[in-house]
Formats: sequence, structure tokens, C-alpha cells
Amino acid sequence: MEQSKLDRINDLARTAKIRTLTAEEKEEQAKLRKEYIQLVHNNLRGQLDNIRIVEPDGTIHKIVPKN
Repeated sequence: MEQSKLDRINDLARTAKIRTLTAEEKEEQAKLRKEYIQLVHNNLRGQLDNIRIVEPDGTIHKIVPKN
């Protein structure tokens, strides 16, 4: 995510503490937050997908999620 979008998220949060956001600002804030959360989720999923367990006998296992 570009730094300008992160700055805008923070700017909207600061503004919300001072006054009520307009409908357009609330919509923009929700859109930016959703994009940020999706980015964090994807990064975490990528890290978790690369975790391997090394057993004492030297075998390596990939972690398989239980759904």
C-alpha cells in the first residue's frame, strides 16, 4: 500500500476525532481500511504458507490448515 494511502487513513482518523466525517469521507475511510486489512491478511497468509516444521529425524512438514 502506498504511503499516501496510509497517510490518508491516519488523516481521516484524526479528523474523525475532531469532527464528524462527511458521508464521502466515511466511504473513503471504509474503502481504505478494507484495502489495508486485505493487504495485512494476504501478507500474513503468505508468511504462514511458508512455515515448515522440522522433525527431530530431519523430515520437513508443511503446516496444513484445518478447515
